[in-house]
Amino acid sequence: MLISASPRLGFALACLVSCLAHPKPARSQDSNAIPPYALTITLDRPDAIYQRADRVTFTIKLARDSKPVEDATVHWTLSKDGVAPISKGDVKLTNGATTVTGKIDEPGFLQCRATFQTPAKQTVTAYSGAAIDPLQIGPSLPVPDDFSTFWDVQKKKLAAVPINPRLTPIKPPSSKVETFDLQADSVGAPVSGYFARPTDARSRSLPIILLVHGAGVRSSSLDSAASWARKEFLALDMNAHGIGNGQPDKFYADLSAGELKNYPTLGRESRDTVYFLGMFLRLVRALNFLTIQPEWDGRTVIVHGSSQGGAQAIVAAGLDSRVTFFAAGVPAMCDHTGSVVGRVCGWPKFVPKGADGTPDSKVLEVARYYDAMNFARRTQADGIVTVGFIDTVCPPTSVYAMYNALVGRKEIFNDPPSQHHVSKEAGDAMRSAILAHVEKRRAKPGSKP
Repeated sequence: MLISASPRLGFALACLVSCLAHPKPARSQDSNAIPPYALTITLDRPDAIYQRADRVTFTIKLARDSKPVEDATVHWTLSKDGVAPISKGDVKLTNGATTVTGKIDEPGFLQCRATFQTPAKQTVTAYSGAAIDPLQIGPSLPVPDDFSTFWDVQKKKLAAVPINPRLTPIKPPSSKVETFDLQADSVGAPVSGYFARPTDARSRSLPIILLVHGAGVRSSSLDSAASWARKEFLALDMNAHGIGNGQPDKFYADLSAGELKNYPTLGRESRDTVYFLGMFLRLVRALNFLTIQPEWDGRTVIVHGSSQGGAQAIVAAGLDSRVTFFAAGVPAMCDHTGSVVGRVCGWPKFVPKGADGTPDSKVLEVARYYDAMNFARRTQADGIVTVGFIDTVCPPTSVYAMYNALVGRKEIFNDPPSQHHVSKEAGDAMRSAILAHVEKRRAKPGSKP
């Protein structure tokens, strides 16, 4: 990686790709708020996408009360999406600005991080990310030879367990929908969620949407299921852990601090004991329930979630051929094995490293059976993925490694200014794609899932 830094004034910018970070405002003796510092990083391309031959220019600016901060010193680093090689330096700003330029000679993301320490010893941080030939980012390791066999065996175990659905009516948030607490047996913990359907639903008239959760421990969302039911869906919002719904906050807090505290890495010593095994099989079991409902149109099955939920959406599409579309926002669990080729891995950084930086060989093999990237290769479903270019939880390099493995019709919503969240624009893109898929399927009444 070739990197240089130099102050440059009056640089014309076509695009803002930045993260504003403000320290807690200090107060003067008369209690009037002091304006916070605003540190920004901008790029010279609207889409923040470059080729390997291109040199990337980041412009760093520091302002306070909309005025450039003079003679401030900013620390900067350039990295390969947060991992080595890393170049860094300190530079004094001129008229509140400087530029840093660099490149990487492989497909990936060039990340710029800038920090400024205020006179009050508070640290202000900003990030920016440039995509370098992202559609050429390949898998860090191939799919295991027995990947499909392993998961086919797990699904056979699930099929031996009767669904035994229990529906308990719940007061709906709208008179236009009916809502229920659903419990259905699975391998290990049950499917636990809120199921909703329109009150006037006709037989074989509605598409299915399964809504799955990001990381953490929480109840299913009644409002989420009801909202999609009002849009004429059979909707199930399923919590990630098969736990009870609608309990007091303390119930979920105690689980989060207790038996589920470290669930993302529980059982990672063997592919048969990984915590996510049960979570992934509950996706299939939830679809088993939804597809036996008389109101299902028999054609359209959608799975939607973000972060850990984005991973689940991809996994569901890879495990269950009934899925016709998935929407995965900033998906986790992508490219667990990236460290093998010197790349950043997605959440939850599943594979530990030894003191010498070498990944644990046993867990590395296990991780390959739980990598969203490998499920992506199994599905023919259409899908949409969103990616934040400065996401340090589910880094864009890992998301693109998964996206490039997809073989169905696909689209990706690049969200350069975003860290680990789904912006309004990204959320709107996923909702629009879901509704467009439904309309497309309705236009082909003979289509099958």
